[in-house]
Amino acid sequence: MIPYYQFTTLNIGPITIQVWGLMVSLGIAAALVVIYKRAKRFGLDTQLIFDMAFWLLFGALLGARVLYVVYNPTYIFASFWNFFRVWEGGMSIMGGFLGSLLAAYFVWRKRRFDFLAYADVMLFGLPLGLFIGRLGCGAIHDHIGKPTTLPWGIAWPDGTVRHENGLYLSLKGLVLFVIMLLAHRKPRWKGFTTVLFLILYGTVRFFLDFLRAVDLPGVSDVRYFGLTPAQYLSIVMVLFGGYLYWRLRLRKSVVATHSAQHSMTNS
Repeated sequence: MIPYYQFTTLNIGPITIQVWGLMVSLGIAAALVVIYKRAKRFGLDTQLIFDMAFWLLFGALLGARVLYVVYNPTYIFASFWNFFRVWEGGMSIMGGFLGSLLAAYFVWRKRRFDFLAYADVMLFGLPLGLFIGRLGCGAIHDHIGKPTTLPWGIAWPDGTVRHENGLYLSLKGLVLFVIMLLAHRKPRWKGFTTVLFLILYGTVRFFLDFLRAVDLPGVSDVRYFGLTPAQYLSIVMVLFGGYLYWRLRLRKSVVATHSAQHSMTNS
């Protein structure tokens, strides 16, 4: 088992840095570097990438905080100003996805860009950001897990050995990023990255949430019919990813069929 640890702050002289906020910031920076390089490679508008990144980040932070408060209303009841103390943790990644999706929609309404092409680039770099950012969750134990007998469980001060879901989520981001790299060693059709991310992220997150603590009143996630809100959103992600795959591949098949018929007609 792993001895209990908690890295909440990092003190550098008179400066105190919140570890969670630091890791999230580093994750955002790393993801943006990957996204920027990939956008240049495919000839996308890099200025639009940065404009989108700003609004998507704003939407993600707002959505993540709002959904976290919905999950944990006592947090905001203790003090209204807690809502703005985002550097201390307390964010819902699923709320972040919803918020960024809404932000992307509003940017698209204004700029009318190729949504799938830009979504592919964004979602290619996102897993790296999740990997780094989720290390901050693991450092402050933002997602306490169920008791476990596995050797990598965290030995808490009360004697309970628990899963560390924050580190699992970080590892998930790393694995997804590696899969993205391997899957894109050859050219892929537009929308492939988006479909891959939706299905893989949603599937893994759905099963990981079964490892979250259920025995800690006031700490455990709320559940409806045995599932967390994030699990229901994960199901939606997987279903939408499957639907998007079906639509994109069907459209490609129809176009290929029409092209073949047109060639035969003109021959």
